[in-house]
Amino acid sequence: KGTYRPDGKTAKERVPDIVKRGRLIVGVDRSNNLLSYRDAASGDVRGFEVDIAHEIARDIFGDPNKVDFRFVESSDRTAALDNGTVDIIVRTMTISPEREKEVAFSIPYITTQTRMLVLTSSGMNSIDDADGKRLCGVRGSTALDTIRERAPKSDILITRSWGDCLMALQLNQADGVVVDDALLSGMAAQDSYTSIVGEPLKTENYGVAARRPSKDHDTRPLLRQVNSTLERIRRDGTWSDIFDTWLGAYLDEPTLPSGTYIEEDKS
Repeated sequence: KGTYRPDGKTAKERVPDIVKRGRLIVGVDRSNNLLSYRDAASGDVRGFEVDIAHEIARDIFGDPNKVDFRFVESSDRTAALDNGTVDIIVRTMTISPEREKEVAFSIPYITTQTRMLVLTSSGMNSIDDADGKRLCGVRGSTALDTIRERAPKSDILITRSWGDCLMALQLNQADGVVVDDALLSGMAAQDSYTSIVGEPLKTENYGVAARRPSKDHDTRPLLRQVNSTLERIRRDGTWSDIFDTWLGAYLDEPTLPSGTYIEEDKS
């Protein structure tokens, strides 16, 4: 598996339909604090993933604001790509072999560690303390597999959004939330009575997702365009600036893996 290497073409040559439309349509979340959320005061969509989307638009149009954001539920991400509701998804989508059967991914735009968020007063220090307790995860997320694997004696509360998991924790309907540290940072930022605990349970990479290439829908040029932006922002320091702005107060800056490119026949 892998993704498509940037070529020497311009955005106009790679994604003429998007250039002609005049905006990039991106699926994001509305409630993942720090990553992608609607700012209650301004109504703007903001966050780490939102800024990544703005950089992709910058390289297509020369204007980072030519983005049309669409809110997509976790469980609807693949469908939104397949039915053409969005061009790409930038919404905490883990690159996994199962997902690669459904969508095509860019190189990683962030590496995360799966950990657990608890109320600081709970006395829970790791997932080993979760036997007989209730852990929260979102429908369609890879975190549910991690809970089943690492805490088989725990009950699972399945919700629609990570915001719902935080609320369940606050209402004592759940004892812990298991997901990657980038999402947990957003929750911890909203509630000072919570702590991220335990050793990392899993390392995961998020990628920008596009529809799988087919005869009718060749998304390879779009993936080349996205990857050219992701390579640029790593190279010129933009990525580090975006990370510092949103997540630097909570996480150490990760080293991003280089990403695997498919060897393509040049003939």
